[in-house]
Amino acid sequence: MVCPCGLLTRREEPGLSPVPLKSISVTLSICEFVAGVSATLNYENEENAPLEAFFVFPMDEDSAVYSFEALVDGKKIVAELQEKMKAHANYEEAISQGNQAFLLEEDKDSRDIFSCNVGNLPPGSKAALTLKYVQELALEADGALRYVLPAILNPRYQLSKRPEDGCLKMKIPVVSSENLPYTLSMVATISSQHGIERIQSNCPLSPLEYLGDKTSAQISLADGHKFDRDVELLIYYSEVHAPSVAVEMGEPTAKPDCLMGHPSAMVSFYPDIPEAQPPITCREFVFVMDCSGSMQCPINNQDKSQPRIEAAKETLILLLKSLPVGCYFNIYRFGSTFEAFFQNSAQYTQHTMEEALKKVTLMEADLGGTEILAPLKSIYRGPSIPGYPLQLFVFTDGEVDNTFSVIKEVKSNALKHRQKATQIRSIQMDTSSE
Repeated sequence: MVCPCGLLTRREEPGLSPVPLKSISVTLSICEFVAGVSATLNYENEENAPLEAFFVFPMDEDSAVYSFEALVDGKKIVAELQEKMKAHANYEEAISQGNQAFLLEEDKDSRDIFSCNVGNLPPGSKAALTLKYVQELALEADGALRYVLPAILNPRYQLSKRPEDGCLKMKIPVVSSENLPYTLSMVATISSQHGIERIQSNCPLSPLEYLGDKTSAQISLADGHKFDRDVELLIYYSEVHAPSVAVEMGEPTAKPDCLMGHPSAMVSFYPDIPEAQPPITCREFVFVMDCSGSMQCPINNQDKSQPRIEAAKETLILLLKSLPVGCYFNIYRFGSTFEAFFQNSAQYTQHTMEEALKKVTLMEADLGGTEILAPLKSIYRGPSIPGYPLQLFVFTDGEVDNTFSVIKEVKSNALKHRQKATQIRSIQMDTSSE
């Protein structure tokens, strides 16, 4: 639903009636990440009676109005800030005396709509309304700054191809885009210490003109634009993530102790923060199972206690059934010697999982001593799989040979394979007694 905007007047019949729009002139000044906008809208009362009109203007939530002027039949009226109740009283008094008066305020129901009571417009009079505001520009995902001039400012005529809807009843003539009786002009000046790379728009533009070096440029709408859609500008800076500072001197005509009379500085800081990487789920999982003779001993000293090898096999089977699809895996059993289930790590599929499970159920603690150094060296010296960090799971009762050599081997490879994010997890078979 589109609410009417522009210069409107209330009539005796229900609904609102727009005052004819004759032209729109927009001057846009963009400095770094902030736009200064000056929009002048020209209207004419074509009725035979005076109209009490009001002006409605849509504002972005990141915008702030700082100036409003009206020129009616050569008479200039400049808005000033007053307390709300006092401003309403002054306006009503001026209107009751038949004088020109303007009242600009924020809409009660929508904080992104500003309305201004323009007062009496005599028959045939012309009004030029100039609204100035500053706006923080939105940043797109690709680093472009986005400025939008809303087409909602042209409610006097509705294009023949546009659906007829609105949140308020209005009598709007339907015309073709070729017969619109008003014109639109927009000139944009962009300046940035970052350097201006390019400017894109959904509307035809004049060629981009650099003013000296590439830190300042000017562009305008091409002739003949019908304002049948929002005018969008996408500004790309060469180094948008580089910090910058812009200093603006105070207004020389400002009153003493007025904030506008002091210099101001704007610091622009748009850091390039990389997106958080999702946790790696696709890995190469290698399980190293202790099948030495000591693994045949009970897991503790209680009667009928489960052998350590059987407890380790149950845990390994659970882990095998829980691996993520698409990963790679292998299983080593070691003692005085060692052997691998697969020559190289195999991709995890239903077939390879079932093949590995059959071999796990047949494993026994029948390989003699506990010499883990040899299988570790074999694993570390084997070919790595790009994109699949290695993760080792070691099942043992802890009674290994060459403890210091094993620790040295693990430490040296932890440094060597740091980029591969190698992880080692030891699963200790409980040998405690109660």
